[in-house]
Amino acid sequence: MHIAGLVLGIIACSGIIPGLNVLTVYFALPAGIVGIILSILGKKKLAAAGQPTNVATAGLVLSIIGTILAGIGLVCVCLCLGAAGAAAGALGGW
Repeated sequence: MHIAGLVLGIIACSGIIPGLNVLTVYFALPAGIVGIILSILGKKKLAAAGQPTNVATAGLVLSIIGTILAGIGLVCVCLCLGAAGAAAGALGGW
């Protein structure tokens, strides 16, 4: 579980880089959320077994960073589309 959280955290962080891959841009926010959940579950499981939790912690940090940045990007896109629609409406385009 902790390795899957790390992989999803990496996908979430790479999804915020424009032009890297079109699919990762759309999956950054959901991958980050699922990565947070899997990293927390994996960290609890490793801690209960007395094993090191370094990979789970790295996955958790990457997932949180990717989720926050993807959320900010989503808000910016929504604001830009709203402004473009308002400008087109003001010019009589729609």
